[in-house]
Amino acid sequence: MMRKSSEQRMAAKVAKTMANLCFRNTRLEGLHDGRSPVSRTGDFSDVRVIDADGNEIPWPEVSHLDDDKMKALMKQIVNRLYTIHLKANDPDLQRIVDRWAPVVEKWDEPEIDEFYKQKPHD
Repeated sequence: MMRKSSEQRMAAKVAKTMANLCFRNTRLEGLHDGRSPVSRTGDFSDVRVIDADGNEIPWPEVSHLDDDKMKALMKQIVNRLYTIHLKANDPDLQRIVDRWAPVVEKWDEPEIDEFYKQKPHD
């Protein structure tokens, strides 16, 4: 078993903290609320949504975010990332990070993402 360097441990802590503060605790929570449909197939191909006009839409084709909700979510995420970068040395931000530290410590350890493994296009 390979020991993680202090740089890797710090990067993991920062990544999990930013994910929690900038993504999890945002408007995304509102999308997570509510009841989840049951799928006997596991791929939700057996689930349908009927809209107000009576159109039956297969679950995999249903948009779960309209443009306005996506814009509001992305704006909030960008603002939070901006705030964290801008206020990185602010003691108030450190108190917020410390408050959430026990939560993110329980999360899975991060890994290098697939996007980084892709070759740049010419």
